[in-house]
Amino acid sequence: MAKQDFKQDQYVVVPENPVSMFLFSSTRSAWIWLILRLYLGYEWLKSGVHKITSDAWTGSNAGAAVQGFVTGALEKSAIGKDVPGWYASFLESVVLPNAKLFSYMVAYGELLVGLGLILGLLTGIAAFFGGLMNASFLFAGTVSMNPLFFILATWIVLAWKVAGWYGLDRWALPLLGTPWSRQRSTDEE
Repeated sequence: MAKQDFKQDQYVVVPENPVSMFLFSSTRSAWIWLILRLYLGYEWLKSGVHKITSDAWTGSNAGAAVQGFVTGALEKSAIGKDVPGWYASFLESVVLPNAKLFSYMVAYGELLVGLGLILGLLTGIAAFFGGLMNASFLFAGTVSMNPLFFILATWIVLAWKVAGWYGLDRWALPLLGTPWSRQRSTDEE
């Protein structure tokens, strides 16, 4: 058996079903992702702008909003409501002592996620970080719109190849490339 044949037989390709092929790989579904992206991006952008212009988030009193948020989450955890103990420990030992840093990270993170989704630039990465913030807020006991936003972000992450088609990803992704599309060197063959 030739070395090349052995490499090709090391894995099995499972065919993709037509629905997931359409949603996550076909540019024909890009309009669906555009609508979801713009909605989610607008919500993140609006929230980020609000925080950036707030004194309690990025002004002279930066960190105050995070301290209040974490204190509320710790109170919920103390009575055994909505906040897991391990997450309360993280909030108390990492976030609370660095409230000012986290305040800037959240405010500017929300702004960047919103811009990324609206512009369709690095859409999958923007959606991932939006979902990460949603999950963090959920673990801290804040429900609000976070479950819906987390679900939408997860779907956009799954559709990263086509979610930014009507956006800057249409040109950025081919320029940046992906790890699996780069040419292998002759040393690897």
